[in-house]
Amino acid sequence: MLFGFLVLLVCQFCGEIIVRYLDLPFPSPVVGMVILLAGLIMHGEVPKGIRQASEGLLSYLALLFVPAGVGLMVHYQLIAADGLTILTALILSTAITLLVTGVILDRLAKNKITQEQ
Repeated sequence: MLFGFLVLLVCQFCGEIIVRYLDLPFPSPVVGMVILLAGLIMHGEVPKGIRQASEGLLSYLALLFVPAGVGLMVHYQLIAADGLTILTALILSTAITLLVTGVILDRLAKNKITQEQ
């Protein structure tokens, strides 16, 4: 399990170095997750240590929402002032995500049917 935490931290650290060095406009943990994903794909399976470490972290995932909830309560007036804009962005982004996911799933299903025939 300690090895799993080490691998996760090394991937995040490598993501941090890449984002800072290349001045990329997205979060370094995302780059770290892509590095981890590439490593897991090359390995072919999730090693036991990484699985245990990941499951241990996921069990505490709900704690990460506490700061966001406090932020919502503290900055209620700011959020209420831009509520319509926020609501519109949420609805549109959800609709676009559902649409793109549906189109991709439809195309993948058609490709699978074509390949089976």
